[in-house]
Amino acid sequence: MSDHPTRTDPVQPADAEALRLARDLLSLAHAALAWTDPDTGMPGISRIAFARDPEAGMLTLVSGLAPHFRALRDRPDCALMLGEVGPKGDPLTHPRLMIRARAACVAPDDPALPAIRARWLDRNPKARAYIDLPDFAFFRLTPVSALLNGGFARAFRLAPEDL
Repeated sequence: MSDHPTRTDPVQPADAEALRLARDLLSLAHAALAWTDPDTGMPGISRIAFARDPEAGMLTLVSGLAPHFRALRDRPDCALMLGEVGPKGDPLTHPRLMIRARAACVAPDDPALPAIRARWLDRNPKARAYIDLPDFAFFRLTPVSALLNGGFARAFRLAPEDL
């Protein structure tokens, strides 16, 4: 028998307040995206435009020139982090949402594409300058699991359907 007490998991199931906070974070227009380089297997990270589309789910619009375009296409497992650091205090006390996801490119002939494009432009009108360039494509980011850090000693597990 060990002299050490059994450590309980500090991460709790999401409650109503955690779900509200996660949905607030999902309304941000950008995220950090972690991806794996298909050639080297090394991790990479990019800041991306982000939207939680009411019909298509979580999306990003990516240029084929960006290193994460090929990475997401060839190795679709990825992770996102959404959050903002407030003007005061320790950055580690501010809420953030980490999501493990799988990426899938929205095909040019996908019947949902025109509506996705229109809703994206409603949120991001400046994207009109590049959205139709031939190297740009939308990627759906389907959540697999999520962890919400709501601040000091406030960590919650979220299921994909919570997002």
